Amino acid sequence: MKLIEGGVCAAKGFTAGGVRCGIRKNRTKKDLALIFSEAPASAAAVYTTNLVKGAPLTVTKKHLADGQARAVICNSGNANTCNANGIEIAEGMAKLAAEALDLRPEDVLVASTGVIGEPLSLTPIAEGMGALVKSLSPEGCPDAAEGIMTTDTVRKEIAVEFELGGRLCRLGGIAKGSGMIHPNMATMLVFLTSDAAISPSMLQKALSGDITRTFNMVSVDGDTSTNDMVVLLANGLAGNPEITEEGPDFTCFMQALNTVTVGLCRMIAGDGEGATKLLECRVHGAPGEQAARQVAKSVICSSLLKAAMFGADANWGRVLCAIGYSGAALDVNRIDVGFASKAGEIRVCKNGAGVPFSEEEAKKILSEREIDILVDLNQGDAAATAWGCDLTYDYVKINGDYRT
Repeated sequence: MKLIEGGVCAAKGFTAGGVRCGIRKNRTKKDLALIFSEAPASAAAVYTTNLVKGAPLTVTKKHLADGQARAVICNSGNANTCNANGIEIAEGMAKLAAEALDLRPEDVLVASTGVIGEPLSLTPIAEGMGALVKSLSPEGCPDAAEGIMTTDTVRKEIAVEFELGGRLCRLGGIAKGSGMIHPNMATMLVFLTSDAAISPSMLQKALSGDITRTFNMVSVDGDTSTNDMVVLLANGLAGNPEITEEGPDFTCFMQALNTVTVGLCRMIAGDGEGATKLLECRVHGAPGEQAARQVAKSVICSSLLKAAMFGADANWGRVLCAIGYSGAALDVNRIDVGFASKAGEIRVCKNGAGVPFSEEEAKKILSEREIDILVDLNQGDAAATAWGCDLTYDYVKINGDYRT
């Protein structure tokens, strides 16, 4: 397993592209992206748990009924949510892409991201479709990654290479996510591609199994979005024996998928709106995996702790507080807490009580760009990791006038 370049275009048979068609008010940012597989692909997806869902999710779920897809089209700048004609617009996007690519509309998956409740016109999408299709390229991942960005400050792309049945396979992805990020399924847009041969049912099993430990463990601001989903396409062009059941090859595929999704989780959390620090909470010694996840999520979601991390303040009481309301049944008198970064590691709590530590050393550790919050519950063997970011003045500035 090794990291490689290429993102969603790393796998055989996949091209991508992105253009500015005029949906966004910003006249320089790309706002339309396309991913295309030259061969039919197994497809799987997971969707936001928010009861208010964007029309593209409804259309994508319908188009995925047969477990197959060839393309994904996504616009940024407008979420196409809470619009009376939302389904019509989403279906129209699929039809426009299908006609340009000589596909069935059912072979095209649709996504949108941006402002909720604003009408979305098909006109700029139709006018930009020719340029979008022409932009498709094996080197087009950066343009596609840019085309799905909203308040993101950096493109998010990653890929890995691995072996299945003696054949070299690849799996890569792109993501957008900066605000309105909270663990409860998906809560961002992620598009993943692979040239491995795997059945639709096993692909869905792999994706559904992975998100509980990855995308469900990311939080920026506690808001679960309306439009977010994770889509995974696998076209089989690597030529490996098709994965149709659990076994060594499925395990290897899951490892590749997890490497990519964890990488994207860290990128999303680290690029939280206004963020200056990536926070990773690692919980060990839990009585069960569910409890470990509850604790890790609760800590990473604490606004008070996030604010303390912004100020490089080793306020470990906020960690204990978040653990206490996590809902996990625990003996709080056995919990140890520490902080770590590339500047070092320091223990601040032992058996649920504070221990002497150097505030100066703690400040130095917490002033780094990436901070680890270390929690040992000392009550079992289960573990979990969650990702988040600090809470800064700029988060309020960004969201104070997001729509206008």
